[in-house]
Amino acid sequence: MTEPSLPHTLCGTYTPSSSASLQSALDSCPEGSALHLSAGHFESGPLIMPSGVFLWLDQGAVLAASTNPARYDQGKNLCGTIDRHGHGCRPFILFSQTSGGGIFGPGVIDGNGGQPMADTDETWWHLARRAQYEEGKQNIPRLIVVQDAQNITFAHLTLRNSPNFHVTLDHVSGATFWDVRIDTPEDARNTDGIDPGSSEDVTITHSFIRTGDDNIAIKAGRNGPSRYISVLDNHFYAGHGMSIGSETFNGVSHVLVRNLTLDGTTAGLRIKSDSSRGGLVDDIQYDHICLRNNKWPIMLDTHYDPHAFGFDTPRYRTISFKDVYGAGGILLMHGIDDSNPIDATLYNVTFSSSAAWDLQYVNITENNVTPALREPNAQPQMTQNPCATQWVPFPASPPEK
Repeated sequence: MTEPSLPHTLCGTYTPSSSASLQSALDSCPEGSALHLSAGHFESGPLIMPSGVFLWLDQGAVLAASTNPARYDQGKNLCGTIDRHGHGCRPFILFSQTSGGGIFGPGVIDGNGGQPMADTDETWWHLARRAQYEEGKQNIPRLIVVQDAQNITFAHLTLRNSPNFHVTLDHVSGATFWDVRIDTPEDARNTDGIDPGSSEDVTITHSFIRTGDDNIAIKAGRNGPSRYISVLDNHFYAGHGMSIGSETFNGVSHVLVRNLTLDGTTAGLRIKSDSSRGGLVDDIQYDHICLRNNKWPIMLDTHYDPHAFGFDTPRYRTISFKDVYGAGGILLMHGIDDSNPIDATLYNVTFSSSAAWDLQYVNITENNVTPALREPNAQPQMTQNPCATQWVPFPASPPEK
């Protein structure tokens, strides 16, 4: 894996004083070229990325999403409202049926999730929280959606304040995230960082994510499996952790998570599903993981919705933890029943004496595990923490011009 680089060909430079729309400027770019956004503040409605075209946000460039729900509406006047379905908005940036292309920084894409929607005093985030209280679904735009596409690249880029999920992949083959910084308040509801769904050959590396929901969530809905996914050399802060699920219908497999710090996430290494959306989760490797200030540092749960009913049985097989270090918290592994236990291997898994295992329906192979699996709190707290030099602060936001 090598660091991505911009194409050598520029199709133009877009400035705050440019007369054409940003969409028109993108549409005029040939495949394999990049449109350059100079330093400055740009506000736009929804954008559709042409196939093979790159958007390059220079230092000091901020591309801000419009706060007008009407600009995202899909024709039914639902965007910015609450209903029972929650699919009434277009995303801010869409890659659909494209090959190649992507977005490069070092500039910023700002979703303006904390700003009042046009002609109201309510922000996108407030709407999402109100929907939760009213037991409805918010119609809110996602920041970036990639669907039915291949070989998309995001690099050296800051994404912040998304109204909803920051980046979702749906039926994508080949995606790279390199040095992507995602920064959204921890109380902003449903603001997942990066969600690969029904996708393969995805790499997320050298990135920093703090947000209000899953830092990463790998899913496999009705559009196919997710597999061959690498999460390497990343740092997570506020959020709900490194997640797989909850939709695993078509299976999640061949996932490698290596060299990850989780500093203050509620859950740490998490697999979640239930009988209404379950499937096979297989060949998942966690290697050299550092955790602190987590309520559930390990959480493998087959009862994500305790009231769910269905026949899509969650099955977790060949889950390995190697060189995993943490402090206190609940180390939870709950299989769904005797005939479908969680199959896990633990090697050099070390937590403090305040951590406690909560195990149901599991088949575990272990070597050098603290606290002991069958005698919680029986072993002393570790005196040397291999993670002591791994913690780094969240990078400062790039300066704006």
